[in-house]
Amino acid sequence: MPGGRLTQKDRQQIALGLTDDLPYAEIARRLERPTSTITREVMRNGGPTGYRADLAHRATERRVQRRKPASPREAEPAALPHGRDPVALAAYEEQFTAVMMQSGLSNKMMARVMVCLLTTDSGSMTAAELVQRLQVSPASVSKAIAFLEGQALVRRERDERRRERYVIDENLWYQSMIASVSALTQQVEVSRQGVGVLGPGTPAAIRLESVARFLDFVSESLARAAEQARDILYSNTGPAPDGAGQPPLDDEQ
Repeated sequence: MPGGRLTQKDRQQIALGLTDDLPYAEIARRLERPTSTITREVMRNGGPTGYRADLAHRATERRVQRRKPASPREAEPAALPHGRDPVALAAYEEQFTAVMMQSGLSNKMMARVMVCLLTTDSGSMTAAELVQRLQVSPASVSKAIAFLEGQALVRRERDERRRERYVIDENLWYQSMIASVSALTQQVEVSRQGVGVLGPGTPAAIRLESVARFLDFVSESLARAAEQARDILYSNTGPAPDGAGQPPLDDEQ
């Protein structure tokens, strides 16, 4: 694995990777560098949406020129709560964002806001705090929040200083599942309407009826599972052993 400082060509490859929404780990693999190297490079030079290869290279050159001998303590990044490693946390958030995008949040900014709220101890942040944390524009945050609210994943509330905060908590996960059930129910209804329009017994109508039965079963199962598992969201006992805390199967009730 190559060592030494990143070159200007390396930084251009990083910028291209970010433009293509590649995870840090994939960019690192292509450059044969540690993921932590790419994470530090991006986070100290504008973040994923603000990174510019030429600016990052010039900034590094200036730092090298004026750098004075520093003690190991001075070289350490700012401390995070609970002794968290900032580089490890940044890499984890990038991985979590990729998973969220694969799970349905197709827009990266929406996924990043979601992950940011999930990994914040308070579970809530103001727009200004999100802008600072993610190094993005207020408009980007506003658009992402509007989408997440529409999916019942985030809610707004006022704090003691009358500031608007965006909140993600346990109940929102339950509400999101119920919203999914409602969407599935609508698909069941419209599929069965099509049976009447297309004519019962025709190939298209049979297909739609099969779709309706499938989605009806899934929505009913999801609604039942959400109700059975709801108490788990409010449990603060930490990770449960394998099989513990799971709702009983229907034939065991």
